[in-house]
This record gives sequence, structure tokens and C-alpha cells, in this order.
Amino acid sequence: MKIYQHKVQYYETDKMGIVHHSNYIRWMEEARIDFLSQVGWDLKSLEDMGVVSPVISVESKYMCTTKFPEVISIEVWVEEFRGVKLKLGYEMKREDVVVNRASSEHCFLKTDGSIVNVKREYPAFYETLRSLAEESKSKADKG
Repeated sequence: MKIYQHKVQYYETDKMGIVHHSNYIRWMEEARIDFLSQVGWDLKSLEDMGVVSPVISVESKYMCTTKFPEVISIEVWVEEFRGVKLKLGYEMKREDVVVNRASSEHCFLKTDGSIVNVKREYPAFYETLRSLAEESKSKADKG
């Protein structure tokens, strides 16, 4: 899996020249969309199928400041998947320095707002997420 790269933009910084904290959430979304594409389920295709995936929770731990024009590497993995709710983990680094650790939780809905039974309605997507969650758990157990 290719790690997502984000080059800090000048407009993302505040008066002190430091990236404003809200931008890390945007970077998570960029990396999540890239991650889904890499595993064969780009967000546009899901939306074309009538599936939306709203954010229901975000946690973010800021460990080190970032500045323009640094490049931030963002690793994404499936932390947990239970069929209805997907939890993704993120680690953001500047070179070898961890600058942020975060997670986001998402559910899957139809465009009319009803909950999607991913396992029944999109079994291939379900299997991809389940497999990625097992892979992440296996790595965590070994590490």
C-alpha cells in the first residue's frame, strides 16, 4: 500500500507559520479517499452505487507542529470493521517524526439516509474491509 503524501500549503498555516489544527482533519479525508481507491473502492464509485459514508467520530492527537512547505506522509489502515461501522487509523509523519496520530469512524448509508447492510448488499466491499481489518489486527498483535 502506497503511503499518502501531502505537501503543506501556505494557506494552511496560521499567523505563527504553523499548520492550523483543522487541516489535519482535511488531510485525513484526502488520505482516506486515496486509501479507498488503492483497495479498489474509490469514493466516487461508492457514491454512484448509492452509498455514502459520513464521518461519525474523529480523534486526533497532535504531537509535533508542521509548517509550510513540509511533506507529511500519512499511513492509513482499517483499525476496526464490524459491518456497519468502519474505524480507520492514521499516522502522520514528517520524515521519521510522528506529528499526529488519529482515527475516524464512518457508517454506510444509502442516499435516502437508511443504513446499508454492507455484508448483504455489497459482499465484495464487505470482504475487502473485513480482510483489511484482520490484516491490521494481525500486524498489531505481532508488533
